[in-house]
Amino acid sequence: MIYRTPTPLAADEQALARIEELRRGLRHRLHVPRQWHGTLRRVVQAAAVQGSNSIEGYTTSVENAAAIIDGESPDGPDEDTRLAILGYQEAMTYALRVASSGAPLNETLLKALHYMMLKHYLDKNPGEWRPGAVWVEDAEHNLVYEAPERRLVDGLVAEMLKQVVAREAPPIISAAMAHLNLTLIHPFSDGNGRMARCAQSFVLATDGESHPWFASIEEHLGFNTAAYYDALSAVAQGSWSPERSARPWVAFALDAHEQQVQRHLRRIQATESLWDACERLAAKHKLPGRTVGPMCDAARGWRLHRSLYAKVVTWTTGDQISSAMATRDLSALVDAGLLHPVGEKRGRTYEPTSTLTALWQEVLASFRST
Repeated sequence: MIYRTPTPLAADEQALARIEELRRGLRHRLHVPRQWHGTLRRVVQAAAVQGSNSIEGYTTSVENAAAIIDGESPDGPDEDTRLAILGYQEAMTYALRVASSGAPLNETLLKALHYMMLKHYLDKNPGEWRPGAVWVEDAEHNLVYEAPERRLVDGLVAEMLKQVVAREAPPIISAAMAHLNLTLIHPFSDGNGRMARCAQSFVLATDGESHPWFASIEEHLGFNTAAYYDALSAVAQGSWSPERSARPWVAFALDAHEQQVQRHLRRIQATESLWDACERLAAKHKLPGRTVGPMCDAARGWRLHRSLYAKVVTWTTGDQISSAMATRDLSALVDAGLLHPVGEKRGRTYEPTSTLTALWQEVLASFRST
């Protein structure tokens, strides 16, 4: 027996209607391709990956997560954090691609995704169910959750997968139940939380969502980790107890989706405003249009260097540029008083000047005043 999907209450139906209305607005803003969509997608993906991993203690900035995903080696994150970021990005990207094909979630896919996340740590049994008992302790080593016995894992996972296929409720609730059951079954030696969040995003993506990264709630969970754990604990009460109601978790998940979509809509407005401001600045200094995307990153306070500049250009324009062209563009941005070089030769990075950062501060101030 696994945790059953609760019958939606009137409050749940109202929350689902609000979320759908917000999502319609989101889809409308993303429907027609705009130049700033590349910058937006890059930030959204990095925020989701960073948020999910921060819950497990792999903490770094969204800026560093974006750089790691782009194949860079930013200062700050340790090797474990870098591998966690890369593993989760690989698994999520693959999961969303498989979901878009209409393929169902199954045991083979779960194990494959787990292997992608933890393949660098063979002692954590990547791609395999846990060999024995597992439990969760807090920072003081107090037992906070005891998972079901190992002999039950295969059957419980199979039942959870049947529940996903059955689609007993609207997709948001079905996805939340997959998340809850996989977390509390705890079928793996490690990485169960990340796997549950990835599975939730997979189920949401099978609903035909055209922008699946925008349907994920990983970023919200990263910002609200204590509340996230509280919602899971309110259901589990310290041990595998599927006779208990999953309603506290469903209510939390619905609220998380509503807040995350609102965050996306604010981010879209801010990104569009910043892009327009950087476009005007590029025109004023007679800079090529491809500089606008990297300027937006720099305005947020994100550092640039030559290889990363070229990758951001590709993200935002789809064009591949040479290392020499990236160097010329960066020099032009320095000459325009928009970037400040730090360091020498290969180690040189570029930071925004006050002229550029003022644009982002103006955008943020406009939102605070509304």
